[in-house]
Amino acid sequence: MYPYELFLGLGLYEIFMVLGFFLALLYFRFLADRIGLGAKLQNLVIVCALAALFGGYGCSVLTQAVYNALESGHFEITQSTGATFYGGLVGGTAVFLLVYFVAGHVWLGKGEPRRYLGQVTEIAAGSITVAHAFGRLGCLCAGCCHGRVTDAWYGIYHVYLQQKVIPVQLFEAIFLLALCAFLTWRFFKGKKGNLALYLMLYAVWRFFIEYLRADDRGATIVSFLSPSQLTAIVLFVVGAGLFVWGMLRERKHNSHGA
Repeated sequence: MYPYELFLGLGLYEIFMVLGFFLALLYFRFLADRIGLGAKLQNLVIVCALAALFGGYGCSVLTQAVYNALESGHFEITQSTGATFYGGLVGGTAVFLLVYFVAGHVWLGKGEPRRYLGQVTEIAAGSITVAHAFGRLGCLCAGCCHGRVTDAWYGIYHVYLQQKVIPVQLFEAIFLLALCAFLTWRFFKGKKGNLALYLMLYAVWRFFIEYLRADDRGATIVSFLSPSQLTAIVLFVVGAGLFVWGMLRERKHNSHGA
């Protein structure tokens, strides 16, 4: 890890976060161009992504504050509150969709945002994995979201704990990039359901990787599950529902076409 300032008050954490966001936008534009999504729609998505970035960050901090309150009985938001990815994902998605439909109605015309939503979400799933992967590299450098203490060869020295810990952030970054490759392959094969698969596959990964993490993330109403494990279960169910719904919808469409 390297949690030190490099220049202008920025460290590797901030640099990786910003890099991940811009690479996610580039990923979206590349795939959007491949299927012929118009410039106006792509620009709308960029505006939505910026709004989701700020809105999602606020939601991630608020969610972490709630988890902390459930553990301590005291609600507060300070510089040390922290943030949680799932809170940012859910909140950022809500902000994205709000801006997408409200601004898209004016920008693209009535009914157009809904018409293209499926194509946008198919690409967005891979974009999220790109941003998240680089974000996890930032966490690795900052030392947050760290794993349990270990003497294994793959452990890394944690400056603040002064012990070697499991680099779960690195493992997750590798998993997310592999997931991105898988979703991209499916996209070019013309397969549907990328967003649903992302929700399910990442939920399974996150549920089990939580057992290797050691940073305190507060509590939930289910005492034997971490906050992220409980959220993972909920989002897995959501993803499974979306996947089944998509399959049924496609089957109905094909039967009508036949």
